[in-house]
Amino acid sequence: MSTLTMNGDFGSKSRVDRDIHDKPAASSASTPAKEKTMETSATPVMAGTPLGERLGNLTRTAMPPVLGLLVLVGIWFVATHKGGSIPGPVQVWNAAVALFSNPFYRNGPNDQGIGWNVLSSLQRVGIGFGFAALVGIPLGFILGRFAFLSAMVNPIISLLRPVSPLAWLPIGLLVFKKADPAATYTIFICSIWPMIMNTAQGVQRVPQDYLNVARVLALSEWKIVTKILFPAVLPYMLTGIRLSIGTAWLVIVAAEMLTGGVGIGFWVWDEWNNLKVEHIIIAIFVIGIVGLILEQMLILLARKLTKESS
Repeated sequence: MSTLTMNGDFGSKSRVDRDIHDKPAASSASTPAKEKTMETSATPVMAGTPLGERLGNLTRTAMPPVLGLLVLVGIWFVATHKGGSIPGPVQVWNAAVALFSNPFYRNGPNDQGIGWNVLSSLQRVGIGFGFAALVGIPLGFILGRFAFLSAMVNPIISLLRPVSPLAWLPIGLLVFKKADPAATYTIFICSIWPMIMNTAQGVQRVPQDYLNVARVLALSEWKIVTKILFPAVLPYMLTGIRLSIGTAWLVIVAAEMLTGGVGIGFWVWDEWNNLKVEHIIIAIFVIGIVGLILEQMLILLARKLTKESS
């Protein structure tokens, strides 16, 4: 009996020991899971790119264009250090410091600072480009929507699009009798084609299934344009706008050289008549920088609008 009792007690004790030893094992197995959960939940709070890595990415992004500009300036310096008709980088820099110390002076209608000339050119570009957008984008939607009209107008566009923008300037002078609206008209006529063609192409690439669904739902033409076509055509339309603004800024300089008045193109021609080559080189950089800023602004706008419409 005693043996049985001892064996029974030993057996129960063994079970208790196993229970005691098993419980910590289970709790220890669950502890890493809790720690892992806490670590995962804390990860977004602690997440973030280190400052050194961000500086490294910035350096890798900025280094190639900076090196390209340095190479350009170096070639320019080597080509002009022995003298000649083209001034070197140091001469142009000194002239730029003097020029931009007072960019908004006015000594008469034909003697104004480079700042006023740039603003005047931007105003003409804005007016001509705005009218081109008001006409070109709706016309692109119409041509892309209706095949018959597209087939009728496409030969006209193909005929007029390759014409040099400056060839339209005499027509503008003949019609408007003034140089300023003639230059604006030239901007309009040269910047309208990319918007028409890109918008029409975007409309034509909308899947036919979308239009079939709209026809089944008996949607009005206005709802088809605003709810179906516009979100799909937006990237194409923005590409046309970006190409148009680049063309407009390119043309206004040449148009102002011929029409005179106030503007960066007229300023370049006037400085050539005064034999100030340093100012001409400065104007070349200013024209390029302004054109680059306009293009980058439209790229940022395109990314924002595309992201919102998606």
